[in-house]
Amino acid sequence: MKIGKKFDAVIEALEGGQPIDLSNMPPPPGDIEIRKVASSASHATGGATEETQPVQATAPMAVSPAAAAAPPQPKDVLEALQQRMEKYKEASAQAKTSGEERKARMHDRIAKQYQDAIRAHKAGRTINFAELPVPPGFPPIPGMEGAGAEQGIAAVLEAASKLASDEGKQADEEDEEDEPLATPQKPKKPTLAVPPTVQGHGSHSPGQPRRPPPSPSPERQSHAEGLSQAAQQQLEFLEGRRKQYMKAAIQAKQKNDLEQAKSFLRTAKGFEPMIEAAKNGKAVDISKVPSPPGDEEDDFILVHHSDVQISQKAEDVYMQLAKILKEQCEKCVSYSKQFTHLGNITETTKFEKMSEDCKKNLEILKLAQAQGLDPPKHHFEKRTYSIVRIFPELSSTELLLIVVKGINLPAPPGIATNDLDAFVKFEFPYPSGEQAQKHKTSVIKNTNCPEYNQSFKLNINRNHRGLRRVIHSKGIKLEVLHKGGFLRSDKLVGTAHFKLEKLETECEVREIIELFDGRKPTGGRLEVRAQLREPLSGQDVQQVTERWLVLEQPKVAS
Repeated sequence: MKIGKKFDAVIEALEGGQPIDLSNMPPPPGDIEIRKVASSASHATGGATEETQPVQATAPMAVSPAAAAAPPQPKDVLEALQQRMEKYKEASAQAKTSGEERKARMHDRIAKQYQDAIRAHKAGRTINFAELPVPPGFPPIPGMEGAGAEQGIAAVLEAASKLASDEGKQADEEDEEDEPLATPQKPKKPTLAVPPTVQGHGSHSPGQPRRPPPSPSPERQSHAEGLSQAAQQQLEFLEGRRKQYMKAAIQAKQKNDLEQAKSFLRTAKGFEPMIEAAKNGKAVDISKVPSPPGDEEDDFILVHHSDVQISQKAEDVYMQLAKILKEQCEKCVSYSKQFTHLGNITETTKFEKMSEDCKKNLEILKLAQAQGLDPPKHHFEKRTYSIVRIFPELSSTELLLIVVKGINLPAPPGIATNDLDAFVKFEFPYPSGEQAQKHKTSVIKNTNCPEYNQSFKLNINRNHRGLRRVIHSKGIKLEVLHKGGFLRSDKLVGTAHFKLEKLETECEVREIIELFDGRKPTGGRLEVRAQLREPLSGQDVQQVTERWLVLEQPKVAS
């Protein structure tokens, strides 16, 4: 044990890139003569002496791949594969000696990968070198010198996927130890093969007992015990989002999209400081958490049959169902983003789960269509939920005014209705009447029902008392004018006053306001909207009840 502890400082120096002197290292414990020399030298001087150096030089120390010296440059691919396989076998043996069973199993699996690669190389088959982890310090495989970066990212992704699978296998092994032998089951009717992402996490076979979820690690359990419920919920949310990006990185790597995989890995890495802060009980700004990784429309297995023929009526049903499911998914993603900006983890997770359910149903639909089945059974459910209206694309210092259209605008005297060239100009008296913000729309010619659909961003300060005074008492003054020609001035069509009091409790105001000539109504109207990121006071909470489409998993005729 005393000799073993001496290696800790040396390994730390190696990991830090510092030079070390291997001449003072004790020999392997398996050699009796060397052991006696080292033992006598240790009793005589309290450490290794120069007398043991010649013996130690003939028995180099076995170290982990991270600390090993780089081997000579291989002559061909076969020699490079054999060098790496031997290195991982050596590391596995050393890990077993140290009692690190988990690390030993990992190195054994990697050595098995290299063994399979050697067999494939001898048989003349193609080898995917990106899937083979590279021991640190090893030279590149001949002919693969330019693939260093790709191999590095592939090694990280391979380790991540293996770690995830190892944890699942270990949890299964622990469960199997406590379970009795399973009784034989009756054969089931064949069903549509749905990819793993389609099967819900809570699904299980009726004939089998439900397995308990794997218990959390002691480290995570100790962190969770010292946190409040809100902080624990925040931590679980962050860890779940990081796992989503790790999974997306693995999927991108499997599709040979290494650039996308690197991007997902960098994003996953960015969660670490937030997770560390959450573990320490500090508040984390959830609004800055990246949204879930983008959905891949083709992330499912298609089973094509040459004799598949679907009637036109069934095709129409498939198209309609797919359209509704996509709209539901987009709606859930939008609501999830809104609650993320508000820092509401519970509602964010709820709508993300609803979005996943929609994607699951969409994949079931595509699989059924690909196999030539009739449209799956479906039904509509009434779902009521609370949503908080917010316009996340706006900043807190912006008020968006949208001039939508004019309706039956009156023409000034001497101008025919079809010759009206109307435009709108307005004035927002903030921060003061002298410094009012003024804008105007483009001119729409030859119509008394012009459609503008133009947006104008106005600067505001939500904490300024003058803003509330303008919102409650002044609003926005608008004027509709007919564009004059050469040596002709613009002619007034009418004026309107857009009231903004509702922005106190709502984030959008939409009005169709009357145009006046002085105090006399002209009969014309103007449609305008105003939007804030959030209401000036509180939240714009709304109860929504919608018909929600849910598919049932189809079955293949036996």
